[in-house]
Amino acid sequence: MASAEIGTPVVSPALPRPDRKAWGIVILLFAFFTLNFADKATVGLAAQQIRHDLGLTAGDFGLVGSAFFWLFAVGAVGLSAAMRWISAKWAAAILMFTWVASMLPLAVPTTFGVLLVSRIVLGFFEGPAHALCQSVVADRFPKEKRAFAGSIVNAGSSVGPLISAPVLTWVIVSYSWHAAFLVLIAVGVGWLVVWLCYVERQPLRKRPTAGAAEADPNGHIDVPFLRLLRLPSFWGLSLLSFAGYLITSLKVSWLPAFLGEGLGYAPTTVGWLVTAPYATAVVVLVASGYLSGRLLARGWSSRAARGHLSGALIVLAGLSMIAFALVGPGTLQLVLVICTFSINSVAFSVAFAGASDFLPQRQRTAFFGCVIGFYSIAGIVAPYALGLIVQAGPTPSEGYSNGFLVVGIAICACAVVGARLLDPEAARRTLEAETAMRRAS
Repeated sequence: MASAEIGTPVVSPALPRPDRKAWGIVILLFAFFTLNFADKATVGLAAQQIRHDLGLTAGDFGLVGSAFFWLFAVGAVGLSAAMRWISAKWAAAILMFTWVASMLPLAVPTTFGVLLVSRIVLGFFEGPAHALCQSVVADRFPKEKRAFAGSIVNAGSSVGPLISAPVLTWVIVSYSWHAAFLVLIAVGVGWLVVWLCYVERQPLRKRPTAGAAEADPNGHIDVPFLRLLRLPSFWGLSLLSFAGYLITSLKVSWLPAFLGEGLGYAPTTVGWLVTAPYATAVVVLVASGYLSGRLLARGWSSRAARGHLSGALIVLAGLSMIAFALVGPGTLQLVLVICTFSINSVAFSVAFAGASDFLPQRQRTAFFGCVIGFYSIAGIVAPYALGLIVQAGPTPSEGYSNGFLVVGIAICACAVVGARLLDPEAARRTLEAETAMRRAS
């Protein structure tokens, strides 16, 4: 094989212009993520009923929130690696089927143990969802469109709770928290039918298509997978995502309880207040994805358009959390709460798009799975730790303030370091140089 000059990039054909089918799949993946986060939010929305019915303390309920993430990392890494051999159509279908099956025990009166096991199993099978979605987007869109398309998919993480908060709160108040899970099960089955009918026919086992390697701009990169995990950009993306997920895990598990128990709002009012951060997040996600693409098109570096943009927004979220933990109840505090819980998801679209800029197609899903495995630690630690801090506080309000103050500082620190480490262009140059050396030897 002819050797290439070390450090000289090999230019591959760009991906074709996305067609209507590709955007249709984006909409279905958006719905996929919408349900993914609606089921996470349901436990938080039903916090008071669940604690009353099962006799749980704040610490016990924090354990329920963190249980979802106990095997999340295992699923993210293990199932993402396995999905390298499964077509996207059937991988998504399998995940949705297992989600529905995992929620079935919660549709009827149950016990604390069954609730824990159900959340653990659901977390395991939801682990690879984000990696799969971002890999599908990266496969079908050029780099200038990836952040925008990925942002639309990730907007489901906000639209899910945005829609489910008032609807499922009404179901919970009018019927029970079990009925809320029954609604989610029915919606999941409906999505599964539409997905299988819409997506083009694909075999269960993924098969390479003609010209696939040529269509991958990074297809010429050939390094062992473990080498990718030693890149500074891997740790930059992981830290940015970790910071974002500290907020996400508290938003889905503790935000409704904080608004109710910590700030004193009625359950029906909480159902509507919770929608504000999610509605704002949709705008922030789509706007940041569009801005990232525009910056690249105008000649900005990928480091600035991906890493620095994500880092700056997440630092703003962390500072807002610190601020609302220190100010008293009122309009300003609510504005800061909305700001905090609406910015957290930018790392999962903008920063992930940066990783796609240097990853070969065949290694994306497994790489993303490892990042998700890392940041899911935030989901294990944050809900349980906040529950313990709230329980130890002299009053619930002071307990929440202490907990959010600590988390806000951690968010800012992780975001600053992560933004400095994520440099897609440097990562690509490094991988191309090592590829050339391997081919020359």
